[in-house]
Amino acid sequence: MFNLRVFSLLVSAVGLSTLMACGETQDSPSASVSPSASSTAMSSGMNHSATGKKQININGAILSELDKLEAKLAVPGLSNKIQASRPYGKTDELVSKKVITQAQFDQVKDMVTIEDIQLTGEAKDVDYMTKLGLMKGHMLVAKELLDLKKPDQAEPHIGHPVEEIYADVEGQLNERKVKEFKTSLIALQDLVKAGAKDTAKVDTEFKISVQSVEGAIANLPDTQRKDPKFVLQVINGLLDTANSEYGAAIADGKISQAIEYQDSRGFVAYANDLYKGITPAMQKDSPDAHKAITSAMADLTKAWPAPIPPAAPVKTTDAVSKLIKDIEMNTQKSINPS
Repeated sequence: MFNLRVFSLLVSAVGLSTLMACGETQDSPSASVSPSASSTAMSSGMNHSATGKKQININGAILSELDKLEAKLAVPGLSNKIQASRPYGKTDELVSKKVITQAQFDQVKDMVTIEDIQLTGEAKDVDYMTKLGLMKGHMLVAKELLDLKKPDQAEPHIGHPVEEIYADVEGQLNERKVKEFKTSLIALQDLVKAGAKDTAKVDTEFKISVQSVEGAIANLPDTQRKDPKFVLQVINGLLDTANSEYGAAIADGKISQAIEYQDSRGFVAYANDLYKGITPAMQKDSPDAHKAITSAMADLTKAWPAPIPPAAPVKTTDAVSKLIKDIEMNTQKSINPS
């Protein structure tokens, strides 16, 4: 989805959903609401209803988050349409502003909100790392496309981190005293927009940008970044977003949106990278869950055989959602052991 496109994310992240089926939401680790802005970070994309279900803030959610609504309703371009009609004083203005019909609103009214929440503690850190993880996912697939000499296809994935996600995580970056790297992302985007003619310069700027994202992630304590319970929440958030992107990519049994397909490929790839880092601990402490997760992950990655989408989907959206739910179920055995 990409006029302006690009994660303002995450994902929602509040304890990150932990993987959802297309258009469905699941409970995530709790986030506390605090009146003190000095010790909290605002999550513009997601909220929780009284029932505990995660909701999408239609005023603040990034396009990747709005894609959950697009996938649910199977309306191509809906994410951009929702964004273009902001702000909303009430959720039912989606109908009065003719963004969707009343019948469509009735299908998603429990999924949407105009309220924000403030994250504290671990939920705030999970949100932070998930958003940066989305950046990494975009960069991974962008590099694949640059290597294939397709700068026009790579550009949106370089643009997403700077145009959408950076603004959403900027407050946390400043609070954590992370050196500004938006300038580097813009410099890289400009080079790629111009056709990536100077390969050496593109490579240099690309490395700088990736190192900047990795440096921002490294701002979190090393013990936290190696803690399986923490990392699994981030993985679930990435896979949740990949699920919605994959759902938005497919229409009428065909891959109609290459960018969403590529987004989801990048997010799954980085989720896999993160899981490799905690594999020894998972093998030792949760061997059964580890076996199930690795099996489901291996099957899941088959949905993205290459950066360029195949003519027809290798896996249906239902199949991808089921695998992600299976992973979620098994990660919960480690996050919340009985």
